Amino acid sequence: MHNQGNRHYFLDFKRAENNSNYIQITRSEQQPDGSYKRWEVIVFENQFAEFIQAFSSLFQSAAWYGAEYKGMNEIHAEAKASKGIKGMAPEQRPRERLMALGAAQLGDAELLAILIGSGTPNESSIVLAQRILAGQGADLSGLKSMTLEQLCRFKGMGIAKSCTVLAALELAGRISPASVPTYKPVYIYRPPGQEPGSFFEYS
Repeated sequence: MHNQGNRHYFLDFKRAENNSNYIQITRSEQQPDGSYKRWEVIVFENQFAEFIQAFSSLFQSAAWYGAEYKGMNEIHAEAKASKGIKGMAPEQRPRERLMALGAAQLGDAELLAILIGSGTPNESSIVLAQRILAGQGADLSGLKSMTLEQLCRFKGMGIAKSCTVLAALELAGRISPASVPTYKPVYIYRPPGQEPGSFFEYS
């Protein structure tokens, strides 16, 4: 029995009439009129394993109370971080993948997420990028035709992020086709009677 002021707690191991064992946890609380009100919890024999495991886990957690204890603010902060890029494995993060594999190996959402930079408290920049692309039918040409106002309508996309995306799209559109390597046929002389061969090279 544990006595705590007007409250009393009892933990009893009992045997039922059918010879099965059970644990009875009782809370008794004195009422203003002097009477007692009781609450009982019965744990039957077939539930002993789960009950003992739960209590063992509880006591183990209580034993670490102190330096290792995490308050609710810290727990909420960890949950918030786990939804963002920081909650992802390093090899799955867009910037790290770009550095390791090159930009050409990244998907559209990953590249857009790098431009966006950060998401919202409830979603990562990748999820935000996926929402934006999905709104355009996963078509990059649709993204290019979006206005600043349309981009800002997406939750998590402010003016700064939207301007960054539009500026990157505009720069990409200004790249001259002449600066992109093209192929041209180069013919090789063959002796009479043989068809001229050809191969392609950068120009």
